[in-house]
Amino acid sequence: MTNRLRDSLSPYLQQHAENPVHWQEWGAEAFAEARRRDVPVFLSIGYAACHWCHVMAHESFEDPELAALLNRDFVPVKVDREERPDVDAVYMAATQALTGQGGWPMSVWLTPEGEPFYAGTYFPPRPRQGMPGFEQVLTALSQAWQERRSDVSDSATEVARYVAAAQEGITGDLQLATALEQLHHQYDNRYGGFGAAPKFPPTLVLDALLAEGSPDSLQSVTGTLDAMINGGIHDQLGGGFARYSVDARWIVPHFEKMLYDNALLLGTLARASRVVDAARAEDYQHVGERLVGWLEREMLLAGGGFAASLDADSVDADGRMREGAYYVWTPAQLTEVLGEAAGPAAAAFGVSAEGSFEPGTSTLQRLGPTEPHWRESLLQRRASRQPPARDDKVVAAWNGWLVVSLVEAAMIWQQPRWLELATGAADYLWQVHVDGDRVHRVSRNGASGTAPAIAEDHGAMAHGFGMLAAATGDPHWLQRAEFLLELADRRFCAEDGGWYDSAADHDLITRPRDLTDNVTPAGGSALLAAHRVLAALNGTGPGRLDSATATGAGIAGRAPRFAGWWLRELLLAERRRAKEIAVVGDGPELLRQAWCSAPEGSVILSVAADRTEDFGLSRGRSTPSPAAWVCSGNVCQLPAGTVEQLQDQLG
Repeated sequence: MTNRLRDSLSPYLQQHAENPVHWQEWGAEAFAEARRRDVPVFLSIGYAACHWCHVMAHESFEDPELAALLNRDFVPVKVDREERPDVDAVYMAATQALTGQGGWPMSVWLTPEGEPFYAGTYFPPRPRQGMPGFEQVLTALSQAWQERRSDVSDSATEVARYVAAAQEGITGDLQLATALEQLHHQYDNRYGGFGAAPKFPPTLVLDALLAEGSPDSLQSVTGTLDAMINGGIHDQLGGGFARYSVDARWIVPHFEKMLYDNALLLGTLARASRVVDAARAEDYQHVGERLVGWLEREMLLAGGGFAASLDADSVDADGRMREGAYYVWTPAQLTEVLGEAAGPAAAAFGVSAEGSFEPGTSTLQRLGPTEPHWRESLLQRRASRQPPARDDKVVAAWNGWLVVSLVEAAMIWQQPRWLELATGAADYLWQVHVDGDRVHRVSRNGASGTAPAIAEDHGAMAHGFGMLAAATGDPHWLQRAEFLLELADRRFCAEDGGWYDSAADHDLITRPRDLTDNVTPAGGSALLAAHRVLAALNGTGPGRLDSATATGAGIAGRAPRFAGWWLRELLLAERRRAKEIAVVGDGPELLRQAWCSAPEGSVILSVAADRTEDFGLSRGRSTPSPAAWVCSGNVCQLPAGTVEQLQDQLG
C-alpha cells in the first residue's frame, strides 16, 4: 500500500500526501481493506487551517517509525471535516461520548464495520504532561484488538448505539422567556460574549437577540460586537475576524480566519447597524467594509467563489512556522514603519514590550483612536511578510451564507458592488456545485468534488439564491432556490417535519442529524430560514414552516446558546413582527427605507413594474409610480408611495 492522497481535491488531504503513512480517503475501499486484513481503521479528521492538526502531522505522521506502526496494524483514513461534515459529526459524537470532550485533530479507532471503540484529539508522539503518547496508544490498541477482540467489539457496538441515539430529534417544550433569561444570565457583562474562555463569535445567538429586540438583548448584541471589534480577534489592519479568542477578553485569537465566521458576521453587523446609535452604526459599517475588502483581496477566487480559510501558522522572520507570525507586532517593528508616530500607535493598538501574545509580541487591538495612515502603512508592511496558506476549496454552505450577508449588507449600506460579488458567488455555486439532481459539497479550481451536499448546503444556497431574487427581482434565482429546497425535502426530510443532515443512502454507521447551532447553523435551521424567505416571496403562507420550526424547540429550550438560529426562527414565528414588503418600480428611497426600517426577519422584494407576476408577493400589484406594499400573513396594507407613508406602515 502507499499514500493515496496525492490526487485529493482537499488541500488539507494534500498536506498529508507526502507522509509515510499509507493514508486513504474515506470510502468503502478502506473498510474493505480493513476487513480483508482483519485490522481496525484509524480515522484522523482535521482541516487545513487547524494549528494542532499541523503539529500532530509534523510530530507523528511524518515520523517513519510511527507511520510504520500505523501502516502495519491499522488502515489509516484521513478526512477533511469541511468536506465531510457528516462524517465529522458522527465521530465527534463518539469522541465526546468516549472522552467527554472533542476537537481537532480528531483521532478515532474503528472496527472494519465503522464502529468506534477508542477516541481522542491531539496525541503527542511520546507521553507528555499526563497525555499518553501516540506510539503508546497505537501499541495498546493493536494489542487489545488481537487479544481482547470481544471486549473491543462489545464496546464499539455500545458506542455506536449511543451515537445513533444522539442523532435523533430532541423533543421538549420551549418557554422563550426562559431561554432568553438563560442567555442573559450567561452573558459576560464585563467582556462581552457568553461564557468563559475560549470565546467563539456567538453570531447566531446575536441574530436571535436582534430578533427579540428588547433593550437587554440589544445591550448584549452591542456589548459583544464592540468587544470583538476592539479586540485582537478582529484583524485591525486587513479586516475580518479570527476563528476564536483563547482568552475571555478577545485579545489573543486562534489566528485562522474562516469564511463561515466572516460570512455570518457580515450580515449580523449590517442588521445590527439598523438599531444602534449613529456612531455605532457608522463603526459597524466601516468594520463591514474592511471585512468585505479582505474577502475581495484575499479570499475571492477565479470564477466568483470564495476560499474556505486562511491558516493560523505562517513563516516568521527567522524562517520558522509559527502561529500568528503574520499578524503580531513588536514596538520596534512599529517604530520601523511609523517612526515618531509609533508611540501613540502602540498605545492605541495595545503593543507593548511585554507583549499580549507571546513575550515581546502583541496582537493589535483598538484601545484608542487610530489614524487611517497608520493602518495603511502597517498593512503595506505586513504584505511583505510570508502570508498564511489559503485553503482554496469552495464550500457550498459557507458561500451560500456569504451571498445572504452580502445581499443584506449591500442593501442596508447601499453598496451595489457587493451585490455583484454576491451574484458572482451564486453563479459559481449554480454552475459548479449543481449538476442536475446532484449537488456537491465542495469544489476546487472550478471542479466539483465527490462529497455530496448535505442539508446545510441546500439551505444556505437556497437562502442566498432567495435573497438575490428579492434584491434583484430576477425570478431565475427564485426558481433555483425552489429547486434546491425541493431536492432537500426529498432527500433529508425527517418524520417530525424537520430534516436529517444527510440522505438516506449515506455511508455512515447512522444517519446524522445534528440540531445544534454552533458556529454555523444546523442543517435544519438553515433549511428553515430558506423556506421562510421563499414562502414570503411566493406569498404561500407558513406551509410546513410551523412543523419544521417546532423541531428546534427542544434544543432551544435545553441549550439556547447552541440554538441561535432556531431561537431566531421561533421568535419570528411567535412574535409575528416580520413583514413581507414588495417595492414595485424604480423607487430607491422606498427600497432603502424598507431595508433600514423593516422589523428583523422581514423579506423585502424589489421588482420592476413589468415583472410583478414573477413573484407571488408582488402578483397583481402595479401602480403608475413606484410604491411599496407592506404585508403580514398575506394581508397587505394600501400601497405606500412615499417614504413617510412607508415608515408609518412599518411602525
